[in-house]
Amino acid sequence: MGEKRKYKPRKPGGGRKKLKPEFDAGKNLKEQMESAVALYDSEMSLQAIADELGLNPIKVRKLLITAGVYESDVAEKVKNTFKEYRETQDYKTSILSTAKALNLSKASVTSYLPYEKGVYFPNTADKEKISVGAERQRRYRAVRKLRTEPTEEHLWEVVLLYAGVRFKTYSGLPFTYEIRKGRNGQYTKELWIDRRENSKSLAWSSVLLALGHIKKVGEIVERPKALGDIRGVTYIYGMFYRFRLIDVSDEAKEKMKKSFNKSS
Repeated sequence: MGEKRKYKPRKPGGGRKKLKPEFDAGKNLKEQMESAVALYDSEMSLQAIADELGLNPIKVRKLLITAGVYESDVAEKVKNTFKEYRETQDYKTSILSTAKALNLSKASVTSYLPYEKGVYFPNTADKEKISVGAERQRRYRAVRKLRTEPTEEHLWEVVLLYAGVRFKTYSGLPFTYEIRKGRNGQYTKELWIDRRENSKSLAWSSVLLALGHIKKVGEIVERPKALGDIRGVTYIYGMFYRFRLIDVSDEAKEKMKKSFNKSS
C-alpha cells in the first residue's frame, strides 16, 4: 500500500476546460430560429426548411413554436393542456399527464412545446420581447386569419399587433395609434390616435361599426364615408386598408404614395 496522496485544493476557475469555448448554445438556438422564421415567412414547408438548414422537420416545428409563429390545432391543444397541468404539477409530470390526456407519446408532446431555454417567446408575449422577423410573421398570420374570418376577436388581435405602426389616411396624412392599459393591467378598448399635434381617442365600438359595413373582404371602398358616418372613420379607413380588409381607389393610393415620399 502506498502513501495516500495529500489533498490539493482546486484553484478557483479550475476544472475541465471546454472543448469548444466559443460554443454558445443560446446563440446557436437564436440563429437557428431566426433562419427558420425567415424561411417560414416565405411560405416554405417544414420539410423544405429542414432541408435548407440541415435539421429535422420536428425540430424546425419546435423552433417555430418557440418563436410564436407556428399554429395548428394539435399545437394549440398540447399548449393549453400542458398549461393546465403545469399549474399543479412539475414540468416532467405535466408532460406525462398531457401525453396521457391527449393519447400522444411523451416525445410528441415535447415536440409541440417551446424550448425551455429559448430566446424567443410564445405568441402571448409582448412584441417588445420578440425579434423584428417574428413580429412581422405574427402580423402576417394574424391578418391572414382576419381576412379569412373577419370577427371582432381576430380584428382585436391584429389591432394590438399593429399598435405603433405608421398608417396613412385617405388624404395621405401619416398617423400611428397606441392602446393603453387600465389599472387592472388589461388593455382598454380604446385607440389613441397620434397626429403629432395631439392625440385623439377612437372608440372600439366605432371600429366594429365600420367592420360591419364591409360587404366583401378585399373589395374597393372609394371613400372613408362609405364605411359609415362614424367619428374617426378616416383613420379606420387607413387601418382597414393596411389590414387588407378593404382595397382603395387608385386616386387614394397615389395620395398615400406622394405623402410617403414627402415624409421619408
